[in-house]
Amino acid sequence: MTSKILAIIPCHNEEASVKATVEGLISETPCVDFIIINDGSCDRTLDICTHNGYPVINMPFNLGLANAVQTGMRYAYNNGYEMALQFDGDGQHLPEYINNMIKEMQETSADIVIASRYMNKTTQSLRGLGGGFLRLAVRIAAGKKLTDPTSGMRLFNLKMIERFANQMNHGPEPDTLAYLIRRGARVVEIPVSMHERRAGKSYLSVPKALDYMIRMFISIMIVSWFRSKEGIS
Repeated sequence: MTSKILAIIPCHNEEASVKATVEGLISETPCVDFIIINDGSCDRTLDICTHNGYPVINMPFNLGLANAVQTGMRYAYNNGYEMALQFDGDGQHLPEYINNMIKEMQETSADIVIASRYMNKTTQSLRGLGGGFLRLAVRIAAGKKLTDPTSGMRLFNLKMIERFANQMNHGPEPDTLAYLIRRGARVVEIPVSMHERRAGKSYLSVPKALDYMIRMFISIMIVSWFRSKEGIS
């Protein structure tokens, strides 16, 4: 593994899981650097990171996932990383799949590699059905079949790092994926398993999740068509 790779770990009130997440990452992929984005946590997340000597960027207020990931992308871009991995701090994402994602990017020259929970299976869960709603939207709007557009475990190449670091409207969301695909980005998936979160609360409650699905659908089908038509160079 010769590429310089950074794992971006956004955390909001993840005191119960952040240490296990980081230690698992270090154990499985010692050649991958990491940065924790403490997104305004009001628990002991920052204390745990500081005590263990983890590299951390502390955001004094909760600015949300999009801002946390963009902060990590700016760090990756400014420090010369060639790949950046979005990796949740809640214990859901399994580090043993990271090397497969890196290999897929290197072998296929993909711009984005998504870790898909549903690539080799079907699901009837609420999350799976909501994801199906957005899968359909991405396929209609971008002409690309993605099995897990809401996956939060994604690997980005240098071109994508630069775009996410410098474009305010490039959030880590399905509407941005659809937009980038239409602009020529190569997006591929690999099959993975994921755990349920170890502890704490998700960014999305059930009402917020329903609102999120509706907003994403509207953005994919309508709003994203009015974004810049700049292609992927």
